[in-house]
Amino acid sequence: MSDHEHHHHGDEGHEHDRPLSGPALRVKALESLLTEKGLVDPQALDELIDTYETKVGPRNGARVVARAWVDPAYRKRLLADAGDAIAEFGFFGRQGEDMVVLENTRKVRNVVVCTLCSCYPWPVLGLPPVWYKAAPYRARAVIDPRGVLKELGSEVPEDVEVRVWDSTAELRYLVLPERPAGTEGWTEEQLAQIVSRDAMIGVAEATVPAQTV
Repeated sequence: MSDHEHHHHGDEGHEHDRPLSGPALRVKALESLLTEKGLVDPQALDELIDTYETKVGPRNGARVVARAWVDPAYRKRLLADAGDAIAEFGFFGRQGEDMVVLENTRKVRNVVVCTLCSCYPWPVLGLPPVWYKAAPYRARAVIDPRGVLKELGSEVPEDVEVRVWDSTAELRYLVLPERPAGTEGWTEEQLAQIVSRDAMIGVAEATVPAQTV
């Protein structure tokens, strides 16, 4: 194996000014290793990461939300002490960052942003979506949350208040979306299926797919 392709690594410039940790670091390391060895083409890697972003990771959070929808006592614990309530599932924060769960109601929609970088509740949501890290979302979610929600396909009625929460290294937020109508009698498992990652960031609502009768 030739060494000639190794010299341009490590020059890409850093997107973060603090070290990656835990899962982020492992993903990055794996990424460099696999790409470098030519074992994975970047597109396949994107698909793998997408799986973690949209399928595997958020399922943890979805289970938390579904439990809160079916179990009023759990919901109370979750809103009072999210970290402990989430830990009941065996999902833990990486560095003891606190989790706060924000409850959406008919009158209030909560939206989560991280204006500084891309703080995100890894244990319950997996990898952050690309747009969450993008400067336009980070800036505009604070200034014009309704506009951002509308662009992302979720229009908020005038009489509903939109609250924006800025994640930090110490504090992560998870939105508890409203349970949609038409899900009476659903199992926790069925409910977890309709909780999307975007609903738990607050930029979408949980909805019942059209085909379920």
